[in-house]
Amino acid sequence: MIIGLTGSIASGKSTVAHMLREKGYPIVDADIIARQVVEPGNPLLDEIEKIFGSSVIREDGTLHRENLGIIIFNDEQKRKQLNELMHPAIRNQMVHRKEQYIKQGYETIIMDIPLLFESKLQDYVEKILVVSVTQEVQKRRLIARNQLTDQEAEARIASQLDLSIKEHGADAVIHNNGTIKETERQLVTILEKWQAVPR
Repeated sequence: MIIGLTGSIASGKSTVAHMLREKGYPIVDADIIARQVVEPGNPLLDEIEKIFGSSVIREDGTLHRENLGIIIFNDEQKRKQLNELMHPAIRNQMVHRKEQYIKQGYETIIMDIPLLFESKLQDYVEKILVVSVTQEVQKRRLIARNQLTDQEAEARIASQLDLSIKEHGADAVIHNNGTIKETERQLVTILEKWQAVPR
């Protein structure tokens, strides 16, 4: 079974991913893969330099994320261009990792994809597990974690697809407003219901 794990900023998705990892489930992490596909020596990095110029490459040959960020945040066309380069490379790697885990004999694989719905990757998974929180809790955690103002936290939350929409598209939802123990209890119940064992 391929389970897609998703949530929103400060919803606690990483906490749930950590719990799954500790229970022995293999995790394909889209964020980690997104960093790996642009490491030096990767053909994708050369493509990015070709399109966005040398200012997006640091002296040590790594991607200058801040400079690239400045370019794409102010230019919708450029952002689209970057996504068109990045997304296929990330997807290919994700599928490759998933296949490796299947070969290793795992019965359940977790695909940790923060933008599962935004990137329309529902077809890549069989079940969708959404980690959700109320907006008040989300805002409070985000301010505490990233030292943001109220307005900055609200802007970041608003930039993502509303959690209620994600909940609607989920096969199961973990409500992560309480303690870690309560969250884990919900996770265990869902895994048992789905009969999702690692091996």
